[in-house]
Amino acid sequence: MQHYPEAALYVVATPIGNLADISLRALQVLQIVNAIACEDKRHSQPLLRQYGVETSADKALLAIHQHNEAEAAAGVIERLQRGERVAYVSDAGTPAVSDPGARLVAAVRAAGFRVVPLPGASSVTTLLSAAGVTRAEGSADSHSGFVFAGFLSSKAGERDHAIEQLRTDPRATVLLEAPHRIEALAKALAALQERPLTVGRELTKQFEEIATMPAEDFAAWLATSPQRTRGEFALVVHGAAPLASLDDGLRVLRLLLAELPLKTAVRIAAEITGAARNELYEAALKLKQE
Repeated sequence: MQHYPEAALYVVATPIGNLADISLRALQVLQIVNAIACEDKRHSQPLLRQYGVETSADKALLAIHQHNEAEAAAGVIERLQRGERVAYVSDAGTPAVSDPGARLVAAVRAAGFRVVPLPGASSVTTLLSAAGVTRAEGSADSHSGFVFAGFLSSKAGERDHAIEQLRTDPRATVLLEAPHRIEALAKALAALQERPLTVGRELTKQFEEIATMPAEDFAAWLATSPQRTRGEFALVVHGAAPLASLDDGLRVLRLLLAELPLKTAVRIAAEITGAARNELYEAALKLKQE
């Protein structure tokens, strides 16, 4: 039997595309609360009507978005002080992950009121479940692990720096991107070369696409159809394979030095094994002297 305490904020996940992905518990809460706070009334009111949830004087629809979140939280707290139940929904998916809601939740908790999460759709976990992220061969970690990075900076320099940090990260990284910026992100991700990348476009919607490819091929994949630059994107950059040890590099280096010039042998050994080139170079000098 479900119990829905009064004077509580209910953080309600809504579908990211497919209306059937709403939970039974979410529908029940949206019917019984005294007010529903949302990111955008123009989006949420038609969505609520799809489920037979009507707002009125007795069930207010409140706008709480990134520009008024701190101030609007005070109004929610006043309602909680009167013993009301308040739900919060973002435009799509789970609030307070990449969407607004975190400040509201923090303010409600700081005021001493209960926050009740209602789990549901999320582009992050949706794509991860279809990406096949596994522990890299040779990794000492017991599980794959992932990190959620969300939207990278729109500034090219900051975005490139963030992607460079992924080059050696053994964890999978989940990114989000809007359609008008996806081509720029694709060009930047090409720096990761053959690193596996899983792309999710329009997840759970009619024209959903999920594809895994080398990161350097993503821009070309987008270019094959004008439709592919439309819709919302979630992406998983698979974790980097563990770097080879210096011992692995030295074994290859010794074989190459017998046939090739020193610099060429070092370069090829580093490319084959992933060992640090400067360490291999120093080792090669010592081997030559010996």
